[in-house]
Amino acid sequence: MMQIPTWSRILTLLVLLAGVLFAMPNALPDNIIKRLPPFFPKNTVSLGLDLQGGSYLLLEVELDKVQQDRLETLVGDIRVGLRKAHIPYNDLQAGADSVSVHILDTARVDDAKTVLKTLNPLVTGGVLSVGAHAYDMNDQGGGTIQMKMTDAYKNGAKNDIVNQSIEVVRRRIDQLGTKEPAIERQGDDRIVVQVPGLSDPDRLIKLLGTTAKMTFQLVDPGANVDEARKGIVPIGDELLYEDNPQKGLPPIPYVLEKRIMVSGDRLTDAQGTFDQQSGGAVVTFRFDSVGARQFGNATKDNVGRLFAIVLDNKVIEAPVIQTAILGGSGQISGNFTIQTANDLAVLLRAGALPAPLKPLERRTVGAELGADAIHAGKIATLGGLALVALFMFARYGMFGLFADVALTLNIVLLLAVLTMLGATLTLPGIAGIVLTMGMAVDANVLIYERIREEHRNGRSIIASIDTGFRLAMATIIDANATHVIAAIILFELGSGPVRGFAVTLLIGIITSFFTAVMVTRLIVVTWYTMRKPKKLTL
Repeated sequence: MMQIPTWSRILTLLVLLAGVLFAMPNALPDNIIKRLPPFFPKNTVSLGLDLQGGSYLLLEVELDKVQQDRLETLVGDIRVGLRKAHIPYNDLQAGADSVSVHILDTARVDDAKTVLKTLNPLVTGGVLSVGAHAYDMNDQGGGTIQMKMTDAYKNGAKNDIVNQSIEVVRRRIDQLGTKEPAIERQGDDRIVVQVPGLSDPDRLIKLLGTTAKMTFQLVDPGANVDEARKGIVPIGDELLYEDNPQKGLPPIPYVLEKRIMVSGDRLTDAQGTFDQQSGGAVVTFRFDSVGARQFGNATKDNVGRLFAIVLDNKVIEAPVIQTAILGGSGQISGNFTIQTANDLAVLLRAGALPAPLKPLERRTVGAELGADAIHAGKIATLGGLALVALFMFARYGMFGLFADVALTLNIVLLLAVLTMLGATLTLPGIAGIVLTMGMAVDANVLIYERIREEHRNGRSIIASIDTGFRLAMATIIDANATHVIAAIILFELGSGPVRGFAVTLLIGIITSFFTAVMVTRLIVVTWYTMRKPKKLTL
């Protein structure tokens, strides 16, 4: 044990050097970091919401709305399919989780089932459900057929919708240029969003609460708007409104064909800019190849008609198609300010949410409060380090100083690992660091007490040191293993601040084991080799 191989010495020193290099930018001001050589690490630990200030949101994914939309889509598909097959029907309607239709000609029920089977997609979300259909088809008798959602389809759709919502939320927030947002799932249908540095939660709610489902639809020229406002809407049409640009006036009604000429998911880019002619804020957009072809055909075949741009069931504008637009790009010139134009462009670039999001909780943490938390965290960390260092020196003298050096290097390594992993430091994370400092000297206490015991039993200094390090190892490993298990459980079962605490605790356990066993042993062996003491002062 007293003979440390050369490779072990070199490896330990290299790890410590790398730790110092990666941790150093956290202690340097920004102007010095910018002047560092290109090869020098420049990343720093990101500060969490409670330290930097920002916005916190708890959102609920409205899954019932998506389920109802899918049933309505199925109703439309059944209507088109039965009409193409010339099968007479009535009472086509959607329920809570099913769609039913009554076939008037009972002799053609089997033909209707064949049509409905083509509209029944396979569930491919999991291994156990491969080959299963999304809807169970039941013959209710008397010509009535019911298609009911399966539990596998409901559960798979729920999971997919929440995951897609998280991804869209992440893309939208990234478009804002914010740094290190924390977005994670909570429970079955909730999303936690933390955006450090963003102090306007209302704008964030508006940005995330908009579904951003964009469509291009034709205005029905033969429909009577007044009758539609009374509830008499032609079959295949819908009544939507556009906000009146003149304040105080009622919104402008439009009767649109439900048929979607081009869907917003065909957009590849959208930018908020200024119109060169009018000088007003506009949103320019560009389609992919399929969308460009659909947009070109729609404008070519309907010159002279009103072409409505619809966002979340609200008409943005409905211009007249003057000529065919074949380039696959255009612009939206609604009643925008530059900020609302940029926000709409962000929504369109990030894509539509698969389900509406309802804000359940919102919080704003001020930058001053975050600065106070950082200051308190520094005091707690430095105070804890000083008290532990004084205790070790008072208890073990020179060996206590060795433990203090290892403890300081442990904090450096812990900070370096957090920096390399891109972890976000929170106030509970600082608490984890403070707790780690107390735990870090546990191994040194075990080693030193064992050395004392061996020396009292009559062993020589070198034999006592060698036996102390060797026999204390099993106890150190057991103690750290239980701490690792506890940290993993906290990380897996906890969320938010609890996870931040668990991460720093887990990393601290690993670095403290390294410094207590490898670094302290290297210091003690080097000290003994150089000084060769006659008496053990421990």
